[in-house]
Amino acid sequence: MSDFSEYFPYAAALVIAIPFLVLLRQFVYTYINLKNQELKLLSVKSNSENKTHSYERMTLFLERIKPSNLIQKFDKHLAVHEFIFLTEKTISEEFEYNASQQLYITKNSWQNIVDSKNAVIDLLHKTYESLNNNPDLEEFKTVFIMNYMNENDFIGATIEDLRREILIIA
Repeated sequence: MSDFSEYFPYAAALVIAIPFLVLLRQFVYTYINLKNQELKLLSVKSNSENKTHSYERMTLFLERIKPSNLIQKFDKHLAVHEFIFLTEKTISEEFEYNASQQLYITKNSWQNIVDSKNAVIDLLHKTYESLNNNPDLEEFKTVFIMNYMNENDFIGATIEDLRREILIIA
């Protein structure tokens, strides 16, 4: 039979190394978990910032398409049909520019934004059709504003919905 004394140094090294390796493994495991939690928190924070930014951008879009703001755009010497064309083009381009924001906004709010945009464009055309005589631009703008004021403030309602949602998110 062989003498176990020649294996004693190896056994002692193993007895000392095993607890050290177990503690090292536990430290690495805990460190990785903490880093994963940190990444999740950063991701949630970034997502929240994206949502907030989206709500801000869409509120700004809605403010820009309010008839009271639209009538201040473009040259005063345009024909009414030119004003309508340029206004509709501006609204559509800005909407397309902001279309990616729908990723961060609820479906209901996004639909309200789309409906508001379409309602403003429809109001432009309905106002023009309602004026049989060839109106000048100032007359058209006045009737356009009056028509908007006689309807429900759909843009204001949409902005208020966005405001309520952002308070829930924050």
